[in-house]
Amino acid sequence: MINRKNERPGNLVAVLLGMILICSAACAVGPKYRRPEITPPETFRGAEGQASSTGAQSLGDAKWFEVFKDEQLQQLIRTALAGNYDVRDAAARVEAARANLGITRADQLPTISGSGNFTSLRYSRRGQFPVPPDVSVERRFGTIGLNLLSYEVDLWGRLRNATASARASLLATEENRNVVLTTLVSDVATAYFNLLELDLELDIAHRTLATRQNSLQLIQQRRQAGLATQLDVRQGEQLVYSATQTIPDLERASEQTENQISLLLGRNPGAVTRGRLLAEQEQPPAVPPGLPSSLLERRPDIRAAEENLIGANATIGVARAAYFPQISLTGLLGFQSNQLTNLFTGPSGVWQFVPQITQPIFTGGRIKSNVQLARAEQQIALIQYEKTIQTAFREVSDALIQYQKVKEVRAQQELLLNALQDRSQLAYVRYRGGVDTLLNALDADRDLFNAQLDLARTRRNEMQALVELYKALGGGWQE
Repeated sequence: MINRKNERPGNLVAVLLGMILICSAACAVGPKYRRPEITPPETFRGAEGQASSTGAQSLGDAKWFEVFKDEQLQQLIRTALAGNYDVRDAAARVEAARANLGITRADQLPTISGSGNFTSLRYSRRGQFPVPPDVSVERRFGTIGLNLLSYEVDLWGRLRNATASARASLLATEENRNVVLTTLVSDVATAYFNLLELDLELDIAHRTLATRQNSLQLIQQRRQAGLATQLDVRQGEQLVYSATQTIPDLERASEQTENQISLLLGRNPGAVTRGRLLAEQEQPPAVPPGLPSSLLERRPDIRAAEENLIGANATIGVARAAYFPQISLTGLLGFQSNQLTNLFTGPSGVWQFVPQITQPIFTGGRIKSNVQLARAEQQIALIQYEKTIQTAFREVSDALIQYQKVKEVRAQQELLLNALQDRSQLAYVRYRGGVDTLLNALDADRDLFNAQLDLARTRRNEMQALVELYKALGGGWQE
C-alpha cells in the first residue's frame, strides 16, 4: 500500500490500468454461446391444401386486428391490452429485469464517490491534561477526499458473463410479456365467440319455444275435438318444458361469460356489447402457416426459452471465473489538515492506490459444485428450449387439423339442418292432415332443435379453431 503526502500517482499506474483493461477483454473463461442445431420439418402436418403452406408469409405474421374484423371485438381487445392485470404484471416484471440489468452492469464500471468531514473541538483547561495558557483550547480540522477508483478488474469475464446473463433474463422477460399478450388476445377472442354462440343458442331456444307452444295449442285443440289423446298433450308439454328449462341455463352461462370478459378487461363485472352475429364473423380467405423454420423466430415462448438458454450458458462463465484470482483496485485523492485554513495547501494533499489480489485456495469443493450446477442448469434450459420447439410444432399441426376438420363438419351439419327443417315441416303437415302420428312430428322437432344447437356450437368451434391456429403460429403480440 502506498500512502504519501505531497506526491501524485505516476504514469506507472495509468500504464498498469491500461494493460489490465486490454488483457481483460481477451481472457473470458465462459463458453461461447452457439444456437443448438434444430431440424424443423419441411412442412407442418395438416397444412395440406392450405394456400402458401410452404411460403414465407404466414397467418401468424398478421396483426390481430387484421385477423379479427369485428369492430366490437377489436375494442374489447384494445381495452384488455391496456387494463388486463396479467399484462400490467408482465410489464412491471420487465421493468424489474431492466433495473436488475442496470445493477449488474454497474459492477463492470469504476465507482467514484466523494467524502468530507469537519470537526470542531474545544479542550478544557481544567481537564486531566490541562492545556497551557499560551495554547488555544479550540481546534478545527477536516478532511475532504475523492474516492477516485474502486474497481474490480474483470480479467476472467465474471462480471461480463453476469451482465450477459442479466441481459438474457431481461430479453426473456420481454418475450414472456409477449406470450402474455398473445394469450390475452386469444382468451378475449375465445370468450367473445363463446358469448356470441350462447346468444345464438338463446335465440334458437326462444324461437323453438314459440314454435312448440303453437304446436301444443294445436294438440290441445285437436284433443278437444276428439282427434288427439291426453298422451299427445303430455308429449307436447314435454317439448315445451324442455325448451323452457334450457333458457335460464343459457342466460346463466351468458352472464358468467360476460363476467369472464370483464375480468380479462380489468374492470368490474358487467354487460358486454356485441358486434356482429356469430354467423356474420369474417374469416380470412386462406390461413397459410408459413415455413416451420420461421416459427422459431416468431413465437415468443421459443424466443424466451432461447434467452433462458443464453443466460444459463453465461452463468457457467460466472461460476468458472471463481477458480481464478480476483483483482480489485482502489484509489483515493484528497486533502487532510489539522487546520481548516491549510486544508487545500500543497502539503495537505494525500493520495492512495491499493491493488489487491484474492485467490481461493481451499473452498471444500464449493467452486467445482457451482460449476457443475451451472452446467446442469444449462442442460435443463437446453432441454426446455428443444421441448418448447417441438411443442410449438405439435400445436400448429393440431390447430391446422382442427381448423380444416371443423370446417368440414360445419358444412355437413348445414346440410343436415336443411334436411331436418324439411322433415319437421312435412311431419307437422302430415299430422295436421291426419295421415301421420304426432310422435313422428315431435321426433322431427326434437331432432331439429338439437341440430340447430349443434350447428351453433360448430360455428363457434370454427372461430375458436382460427383463434388457436393464430396463437399457435405466434400471432397476437405484434403492436
